[in-house]
Amino acid sequence: MSSLDSQSPNMRSASSHKGLHALLAGLSGVDQVGAEARAAALGTRSIKKESKVWAIDTAISMVDLTTLEGADTVGKVTAMCSKALHPDPTNPSTPSVAAVCVYGDLVPAAREVVGDRIHVAAVATAFPSGRASLGVKLLDTREAVAAGADEIDMVIDRGAFLAGNFGKVFEEIVAIKEACGDAHLKVILETGELKTLDNVRKASWLAMKAGADFIKTSTGKVAPAATLPVTLVMLEAVRDYYTQTNVRIGVKAAGGIKTSKDAIKYLVVVNETVGDAWLTPDLFRFGASTLLNDLLQQRQKMLSGHYSGPDYATID
Repeated sequence: MSSLDSQSPNMRSASSHKGLHALLAGLSGVDQVGAEARAAALGTRSIKKESKVWAIDTAISMVDLTTLEGADTVGKVTAMCSKALHPDPTNPSTPSVAAVCVYGDLVPAAREVVGDRIHVAAVATAFPSGRASLGVKLLDTREAVAAGADEIDMVIDRGAFLAGNFGKVFEEIVAIKEACGDAHLKVILETGELKTLDNVRKASWLAMKAGADFIKTSTGKVAPAATLPVTLVMLEAVRDYYTQTNVRIGVKAAGGIKTSKDAIKYLVVVNETVGDAWLTPDLFRFGASTLLNDLLQQRQKMLSGHYSGPDYATID
């Protein structure tokens, strides 16, 4: 058991920061070539037709349907939320998505449409850069929660992390978690800026120790976003954390996942790395804006034997 396990997650002393540094320094390095090879091998697994239908429905139920553009409007969010509740109005058996994800000022519009039927996630903490004072980040978070968000997607200070100032990153996550109240906290690592899989593993452990309910790959604004090797390393961290603490932490893969084929690869990696307990929207999510359309088209093909026309799915 590490020195952190016997202390409160809200610790702020210098000794606790030493313990955090010791924990992160003690993590085993990631074999990047091995991780990439394993992710590639798992991504080639084939599944039977019956399993594919289940996988598509599971993937739909895991989507955080997202719009995070400067040109977002109440009308666009309202339409997206209607689609989130009823992805295929012609087939009531189609599951709803897990959540919608919007900017904080559009949370009331989203909540008005979805009610309590699905989650409403808001990006906060100066998304996507994370460049703001802690006071601004806390206000951003509290306002989103007060407006009706029951999930907060925060971004870590990558500059502080890469400079080795792990204590600052840790304390910010702890503070944002407290500001969330009952809302769940997803911590965005922005793995495309962390450069190495070793850093991805360290950031994953740091976020989990600080109180994250989910760890999330990316904002979707930085390339590369989600990749199979990165997600594999995050899932391994979640698995090891569960082994030590008996606490399950979720993973959200966001950005660049556009096809059903891609989504199924991720589900295989989840199943093979952490087991089927994570094959639920409570523990795995896809952050996406266009993935849902392809999932719907593939679902129709599996059930009816033919693809829908190009205008069958709404444009996101």
